[in-house]
Amino acid sequence: MKIRYAAALLLAGTVLLGCDNKSIPDQKFASVDITGGEWGKEFQLTDHTGKPRTLADFKGKAVVLFFGYTNCPDVCPTTMVKLASAMEKLGKDAERVQVLMVTLDPQRDTQELLAKYVPAFHPSFLGLTGTEQQVDAAAKEFKVIRVLQKPNEDGFYTVDHSGQTYAFDPQGRLRLFFRDAQPAEDIVQDLKTLLKT
Repeated sequence: MKIRYAAALLLAGTVLLGCDNKSIPDQKFASVDITGGEWGKEFQLTDHTGKPRTLADFKGKAVVLFFGYTNCPDVCPTTMVKLASAMEKLGKDAERVQVLMVTLDPQRDTQELLAKYVPAFHPSFLGLTGTEQQVDAAAKEFKVIRVLQKPNEDGFYTVDHSGQTYAFDPQGRLRLFFRDAQPAEDIVQDLKTLLKT
């Protein structure tokens, strides 16, 4: 819980740093508007089919980006279920939205495992992974807290992490922060608004 509060404080501080929104029209969102933030610009990872990916690959779509891992017991599956529900509620607009889950545990979350886990929530979802250095760089770029815990006697370990989800508009600009408690209905409305930009 402390990690989530720390992430929220970090995010709030970032949002308050003079964001330049002049080129983007005023829009009302239920989520936290982080338009103009000078971070969360890019990642270089590989999807669960083995294809190298950057944000530019999804230009023309709204992108929803979540950081998690397959052994996560709570926030990760809950968030993925909520995002799948939002996709269903979007109807035809879902074709213009791409949900990405970046693993925070690349050692265990192989492409094969991500290929089974991520699309099980929704067939259009993509899992992203990379080397330890690539995943760490992506987490830092998006201000995600990631702490690998010490393994138990069986070698099992957890990854403490902040649970933020981000949304980009179809032009590839970071726009929104979805809180853990954000209902799927809010996400749907905000994504529809982003799709109009």
